[in-house]
Parts: sequence; structure tokens; C-alpha cells
Amino acid sequence: MAGVARFVASSLAPAAQRFAPQAAAGVLRQVLEIAIDGYQRFPGAEQLAESKLARSDGDVELAIDAVIDQHIRLAGVQGFVTSIGGLVTLPVALPANLTGLAVVQARMVASIAHLRGYDLGDPRVRTAVITCLLGEDGVTDRLRKASLVTSPLAIATAPVFDPDLDRQVAGEVVAELIARIGGKRMALTVTRRVPLLGGAVGAGVDGWSTYRVGQFADKSLIRRVRRPIEQ
Repeated sequence: MAGVARFVASSLAPAAQRFAPQAAAGVLRQVLEIAIDGYQRFPGAEQLAESKLARSDGDVELAIDAVIDQHIRLAGVQGFVTSIGGLVTLPVALPANLTGLAVVQARMVASIAHLRGYDLGDPRVRTAVITCLLGEDGVTDRLRKASLVTSPLAIATAPVFDPDLDRQVAGEVVAELIARIGGKRMALTVTRRVPLLGGAVGAGVDGWSTYRVGQFADKSLIRRVRRPIEQ
């Protein structure tokens, strides 16, 4: 097991360097732009949320459930595709999987935020969306260790936008995503001789992770009265 851990750590080093904390805010800003604004045939969060709301006859909670279910499936599909070759292809697929999972989960959380009445153009809300990607356990652990100072709801409804907090959150989220990919890689060491099984493992891990993030965002981003940003 120690040998596997060393293997995972050494394999993740290039990705960890590429997504260094000082660059994390820029990386996640690009992820959010795709997730919120959409790209080509990939609808943005607001468009998707309104579509789900219309199909749910205006029932916000049903629309949120539909958003979460769709993104669990999307996460499973992209997890399967980027893990299909097992350990043979994962060193190449790792950055794609990291980005793909972040886009899928960020759009899901942003859609939930929109359905609950938050302004996705507000930088405070965007920071809160990214914070939700840590999941409940990730946020709780970081609050306990004081590496995160407050909850997604408090960030979204803060009196003013805090750029330092935004950068701090970005660093924590990128580290968390890399750790999750590392955990999946350890699981794939068991399936390295069976590539299709590796794909199933990748799909399951990413789908479960997305479910947990969706449940946390649903619980955290309660409907609030919007406040304008102070100038």
C-alpha cells in the first residue's frame, strides 16, 4: 500500500505543479466561465436551470433534483471516458478529467444557485459556487483547521466581495480536486489489467462525488434576499 501511495504521489506531481495555488484562481475562473456562460452546444447554468424549471412546472425543488440527477450522469460519462484505458492512459487523461469534473460540478452548483435566486454575475456568488465543490466534508474539515473562514452561504451573502478569500478558496478547491483524482487513481491500480473495469470505477467515483457536491449545494444555498455589492 505504501508503494501505491508513492506511485500516486509521484504521478500527481506534474498536475499539482500545473495547478499551483497561485494559478488556481485563474484556472477556476475559466472553469466558471464555461460552467455559467456555456460553450457552443454546452448550455450555461442559467439556461439549463430555466429549462429544468419549465419542465418541472415552476417547482424549484423538482428542478434542483433534475439538475443534480443530470450532472451525476454527466460526471459518470466523463469519468468513464477519461478512465477507460486504466493506468495506461490516465497520465494523459488526468488534466482532462480534472477540468471536466470541475466544469460539470460547477455548472450543477451554479444552476442550483440560480434556481434559489442568486445572481451568477455576482463575484461573491461565484466564490460560493466554487466553495461548494469542496463538498460538506471538505468544507467542515477546512473550517475546523481554519484554512477556510466561512461557509458558502456566508460567502454568497457577504456585504462585499473578498478577492483574498476568493484566491484562498480557489487554492483549496484545486487541491481537493487533485486529491480526488488521486484517490481514483489508487482505485484504478486494482483494475489496471482490466481497462473496461477501470472505466466503470472512474464513472462510479465521479458520479458519487458529484452527488455529494450536489446535495451539499442544495442544503447550503438556501434562498436569500440579494444585496448589492458596495462600491
